[in-house]
Amino acid sequence: MAGNKTVLIVTDEDGPIKTMAAAIAASLPEYTVITVEAGDFQGTHILPADICFFGAAAPDPPSFARLQRVLEHINLAGRPCGIFFTAAAAAGYLRRMVRDSELVLCGELGSGGEPARWAQQVARGGRGGGADIPGGNHDAEP
Repeated sequence: MAGNKTVLIVTDEDGPIKTMAAAIAASLPEYTVITVEAGDFQGTHILPADICFFGAAAPDPPSFARLQRVLEHINLAGRPCGIFFTAAAAAGYLRRMVRDSELVLCGELGSGGEPARWAQQVARGGRGGGADIPGGNHDAEP
């Protein structure tokens, strides 16, 4: 049951990214949602997470340093993950960041997308629908 699952949303300090994160969180009422700014992230935030979302406005934000180090040294194989961003350059950075952890990248959302519908799809672990969700891109190369 979804109500027993935990969603972790980690964002940078960018206002539009925080707005997207709030929309994602609101669209997942059946989950326990934890939203944290990257600068406040602790490794213990990710351990109970069944599903992860990471959002950044630009590549390599300093606030993501701790999260990036944790993801380089933890195996989260099979857990669904979604990345969201306001600038295309941030997408490549976020893809590379999650690669070593073996999270399953289920979707990407740009600033023109529909966060609610997209978040539900990522939470289900599905890949289909990237083409029919504005802003969604599930086939982008890393």
